Amino acid sequence: MATGPRYFVPFRRRHEGKTDYYKRMSLLSSGSPRMVVRKTNRQIIVQLVVPENEGDRTLVAAYSAELADYGYEGSTSCTPAAYLTGMLFAVKALNAGYEEGILDIGLARAKPGARVFAALKGAVDGGLDIPYGESILPDEERLKGAHIAGYAPEKAGNLVANVEAVALAIKKELV
Repeated sequence: MATGPRYFVPFRRRHEGKTDYYKRMSLLSSGSPRMVVRKTNRQIIVQLVVPENEGDRTLVAAYSAELADYGYEGSTSCTPAAYLTGMLFAVKALNAGYEEGILDIGLARAKPGARVFAALKGAVDGGLDIPYGESILPDEERLKGAHIAGYAPEKAGNLVANVEAVALAIKKELV
């Protein structure tokens, strides 16, 4: 291990590959709460987070596993689930009194049409004010699940109609 006065020990989370501190600092310096979108193999997680001295504090959270309460029948890790989770997050945030934020996708690749941007589109459609560019959003048919129904009709069933019904049920929660 290198030693000496010029040796710099990296931050632990940077060393583990979990945090990009340059990107984090630029997001924190904006002063707005962060809409943090994380994807796992089984679900999509969307949180509204503010920084504090002790650590980040989560104000509002929405999980794609909660979509079953609104009648969603598809996979909780696909693009339509990300869209609906973003919309559910927006309704929860607006009901809690938060109207704006900035997108934080962490170490996820910023590929146009990705699931993290589907969650962004759901939050914007739900009524949150989040800055974004139109070119990164997924197509409308991908948000509704038509691409899944195209290649796997036996698994998709009536996914397009189900996504639209769940979106209406989520919007009814807005107070």
